[in-house]
Amino acid sequence: MTTVLTGLTAQELVDGYRKGEFGPVDATRAVLARIEETQPALNAFTRVDAEGALAAAEASAQRWRRGEPQGLVDGVPVTVKDILLQRGVPTLRGSRTVRAEGRWDEDAPSVARLREHGAVFVGRTTTPEFGWKGVTDSPLTGVTRNPYDTSRTAGGSSGGSAAAVAIGAGPLSLGTDGGGSVRIPASFCGIFGLKPTYGRVPLYPASAFGTLSHVGPMTRDAADAALMMDVISGPDPRDWSGLGPVAGSFRDGLEDGVRGLRVAFSPSLGGQVAVRPEVAAAVRGAVTRLAGLGAYVEEVDPDFTDPVEAFHVLWFSGAARVVQQLSPAQRELLDPGLKEVCARGARYSALEYLAAVDARMALGRRMGAFHSTYDLLVTPTMPLTAFEAGVEVPRGSGLRHWTGWTPFTYPFNLTQQPAATVPVGRDAEGLPIGLQLVAARHADTLVLRAAHALYASGAAGVSGP
Repeated sequence: MTTVLTGLTAQELVDGYRKGEFGPVDATRAVLARIEETQPALNAFTRVDAEGALAAAEASAQRWRRGEPQGLVDGVPVTVKDILLQRGVPTLRGSRTVRAEGRWDEDAPSVARLREHGAVFVGRTTTPEFGWKGVTDSPLTGVTRNPYDTSRTAGGSSGGSAAAVAIGAGPLSLGTDGGGSVRIPASFCGIFGLKPTYGRVPLYPASAFGTLSHVGPMTRDAADAALMMDVISGPDPRDWSGLGPVAGSFRDGLEDGVRGLRVAFSPSLGGQVAVRPEVAAAVRGAVTRLAGLGAYVEEVDPDFTDPVEAFHVLWFSGAARVVQQLSPAQRELLDPGLKEVCARGARYSALEYLAAVDARMALGRRMGAFHSTYDLLVTPTMPLTAFEAGVEVPRGSGLRHWTGWTPFTYPFNLTQQPAATVPVGRDAEGLPIGLQLVAARHADTLVLRAAHALYASGAAGVSGP
């Protein structure tokens, strides 16, 4: 029963609760056992609250017995990245500079919505310090490893969440994505990850990385992500940049397929990205499946130059802002790589920052025009599969920063578009490969619909680790 329950989606759990086949306490015990089994090898969690989770699960079970579930995910085990506030639990953000003492009496908006819908919070997942890079290791919690090969990275910065979902430690997890931080680890760990349109999921406190940072679901499939979006989206008065109410459900039209959609397939962003052959082949195979399902597929590039310099100005400046109030003694506790980028970010002038904003707006206009012709853009999520754990860039790559191996992800944080990663196979070493789906701003349901079509066709999903 434990193995069966940890392999179920959130929708399957809720269906089982409704039918009385099993209950929230059964599911929660199974998840806690899975965490206990895997935590020593993977290090996906900063904190596990078994007592609190079981108490919440029992309360949920009583509601289900009365036929009065509290919400869409009542009794479903959920994990939360240790960047987002959660009432009663310290949010340490992977840093030795954050003190655990304090009131910690407020939920982030997405956490609050999950709580209102009866979710069972089982634990907090790991992050690099302040979520600054595309792999998950920090001075506070050490290295988080890939469930498919523990010598490899889980990716980042939502690496703990990706590993947790992959191993069955709860089917739903909240991640954040400022340059790929949902999609990178989701791709490396073989799960589904969605970066929604900016503002669709409210964020509080506001990120020091500004409007690059999104909150998004990390799940076993696209249908669960749509369910989770129905819970966590919608306005919150604490987020001044959030979007208005959602019209309808993210599950509306999920089964409509891709027939007639105009799909642009860009295998390498116009030759700018060197993609490993196994990754390229798996992604092309899934694109062929989209064509077989009735999409009009054209191999075409969005025609923009790599915006990495503009991204660096905005990202490194945000990092500098994160640590601005730290004392010299506290700064000595920081990840050395973070200290380096903070120093660089502090040197940018206001004019350089505004020039980066100009470049961002130009890219946004370019992609807006592109999506007047194409409904979806498809690329690899990552040009490679998971590399060795504990390093920012693959050894021997000659790269300096994590942005050097994530060229498909950060452009769409600059443009604020919805983008998702779908697992479409494994390489010869058994490591997952992801395909990225991108749509115009506010077209989140289109991304979910296309991803769901890939799952329904058998082109998406990988067997568990």
